Amino acid sequence: MRIEYEEFGSIEDVFLYMSAAAPPMKNTLPVNSYRGYVMSFIPTSSHSGDSYLMIYAKGSLEKGIYEFDLETRAYKAVPTVERADKHYFVSLTPTKNTIADAALEKL
Repeated sequence: MRIEYEEFGSIEDVFLYMSAAAPPMKNTLPVNSYRGYVMSFIPTSSHSGDSYLMIYAKGSLEKGIYEFDLETRAYKAVPTVERADKHYFVSLTPTKNTIADAALEKL
């Protein structure tokens, strides 16, 4: 498995990057809060499936839905996805994540 890395200084910067990279009309994106990092993996090869870009920042999030406002670069926990003009992130905390484990070993 090949992993490329893009480190950011804050969770807000991770959310900003992912909001900009999201396909149009896709306003709900997953992130993992795992072993002291908030991260997301983007496949970089559609053929083999073994190459990923890891977008990450040091930090943690509780499980749940977070609303991100591009204009203010702020996020907050919310109970549900409500607005089409906001980006939402679903934070999950896996017990085991083999891709993240392999990536973190190489950091």
